[in-house]
Amino acid sequence: MERATGIGGVFLRAQDPKALQGWYEQHLGLQPEADGCVVFRWNERATQANSSTVWAPFDADTDYFGSREQKAMVNYRVNDLDAMLAQLRAAGAIVDSRIEDSEYGKFGWATDPEGNRLEPWQPPTEEA
Repeated sequence: MERATGIGGVFLRAQDPKALQGWYEQHLGLQPEADGCVVFRWNERATQANSSTVWAPFDADTDYFGSREQKAMVNYRVNDLDAMLAQLRAAGAIVDSRIEDSEYGKFGWATDPEGNRLEPWQPPTEEA
């Protein structure tokens, strides 16, 4: 069985992402990087791909989360995206046909039984 190995990111839908980011920065100390994302590094040598969790607000009208009623989306770290998506399909989950392959790894999307969109993510392979 393919399993999620951690949380790669937490994303919130916001009416004013910059203002919400500012609130979290002021009250929780979440310092955004240049791209506006907060990266929680699990250790000092961590990169986004190998050992960190990302937090970011998105515009309220984003289609990235699927349904506009969904206020948040969780990105789950997996070892084998293709196996995870096949497993979800076999279980009857709605799985997007699109897979994004980028410098940040491979991303897929599925919807749980209650209509929540989730994002399985296979980080890029570490280079020696």
